[in-house]
Amino acid sequence: MVVIADTSPINYLVQIGQIDLLARLYPRILVPSAVLAELMHPLAPKPVRDWAGDAPKWLEVLSPKNNLTISHLDLGECEAIALATEIHADLLLIDELAGRREAVGRGLKIAGTLSVLDEADQAGLVSFDQAVAELRKTSFRVSQAVLSEIMRKRSR
Repeated sequence: MVVIADTSPINYLVQIGQIDLLARLYPRILVPSAVLAELMHPLAPKPVRDWAGDAPKWLEVLSPKNNLTISHLDLGECEAIALATEIHADLLLIDELAGRREAVGRGLKIAGTLSVLDEADQAGLVSFDQAVAELRKTSFRVSQAVLSEIMRKRSR
């Protein structure tokens, strides 16, 4: 399984100390160079900058061959969508609604930070409720409606 990650899921998983879940859940994780640059941006949280500056060996950096410019998306999202499309990735990790809509419109399978945590909880790697509590201590934002929908699916 090949997974492309946008900035947000990596950012928040680093902040809550759960970034290694990606390597435990997925055999191959790639990010485009623009995503790595966003993670190292001076305004990114220091733990995220530190992690990105010394990224683990399981994280592959690969730039898309073709540029994709979508006015309402940032460069990281554009490169992540372009790369996922080019290599026919199995999954694109992306949180931002506009990026998610664009990716789905291009036929990509998507998941966000909460989906990763849910999958990790189902695999016995983390407590979803505890991880969400940690996320709430960051700048991560999710509507109660979205969280309720996830909880409803989890209780099936």
